[in-house]
Amino acid sequence: MKRIAVFTSGGDAPGMNACIRAVVRAGHYYGLEVFGVIRGYDGMINGDLMEMDDRSVSNIIQKGGTILKSARSEAFRTPEGRKKAFQNLKKFGIDGLVAIGGNGTFTGAQLFHSEFGIPCVGCPGTIDNDLYGTDFTIGYDTAVNTCLAAIDRIRDTADAHERAFFIEVMGRDTGYIAVRSAIGGGAEMAIMPEKKMNVKDIIEKFKYGTSSSKSSHIVVVAEGDTSGRAGEIASAVKKAIPDLDIKVTILGHVQRGGAPTAADRVLASRLGLGAVEGLLKSKTNVMVGVINRTLTYTDFKETITKKKPINNELSRMIEILNGRKYQQPSEAKASAKAEKSTKAKKKAKSK
Repeated sequence: MKRIAVFTSGGDAPGMNACIRAVVRAGHYYGLEVFGVIRGYDGMINGDLMEMDDRSVSNIIQKGGTILKSARSEAFRTPEGRKKAFQNLKKFGIDGLVAIGGNGTFTGAQLFHSEFGIPCVGCPGTIDNDLYGTDFTIGYDTAVNTCLAAIDRIRDTADAHERAFFIEVMGRDTGYIAVRSAIGGGAEMAIMPEKKMNVKDIIEKFKYGTSSSKSSHIVVVAEGDTSGRAGEIASAVKKAIPDLDIKVTILGHVQRGGAPTAADRVLASRLGLGAVEGLLKSKTNVMVGVINRTLTYTDFKETITKKKPINNELSRMIEILNGRKYQQPSEAKASAKAEKSTKAKKKAKSK
């Protein structure tokens, strides 16, 4: 292997530039020529590749986004598009690929390898942290910290006006951002796809649960929750509890931008180096990740198809740290009845 190419695809994530830098510098360390593909799979189809030297990746480790740009390619979904991409890679003499992206990126890479046999190693770049085969993905830590900064500010105004804020964070299919943001931000609830909580449960939690004695409330909602998005849930709660002053904040794409944290820079650098060394060891059709602090390689097939579950301890922690155990309505009534009976007995005894 003498010449490799690196590209970013799908949604951007803070730390992608740090990963590109690591691939280029590691490649040169091992005597490889390194090319960058502009705009992902579209760049392959259009032959938009450039040779990268050490200077081309100077002063980028601290920058968000991706200097190679990113795009979702409809043309690459077609056999004709993939054939053209292969022809362009051969024209440039590319022997191996490093793909930085998420599920869709690796699905395309797996199909491309099955048709043309070009070795490819993937680096998990997505703020959602939903890829099987790694504890953390590039960009996740930065996204959570961005959410925490917003939650801290919102809590100030929630407290000042005694309001309930429903804060929507990214997470189309998973609640990884929601659960850690909720814990770090001291939220009363984290509503996410994995927890299967319906609107009725949420209303009951407000009435009987951990937040009933508080004057302000923070609820973090993953955008892909099965019970609806933050606005829909907030409207239902407001209808059931009219006296509750409710506001909704959608953080949106602000979570994707900004300078990567130290954790993301180190992770991205480690994965970029691991991808190059993986190619040199003849590994292909795999994603490089870190599990229990150890560098690992997981087949794209597993990464794409296997679900990465959220640790139940994280969800349990949110409820416990709110200081009061949630009771179902029937349990709450029984508890209140027992407490009333105890008070009556004490009163009668004192007489």
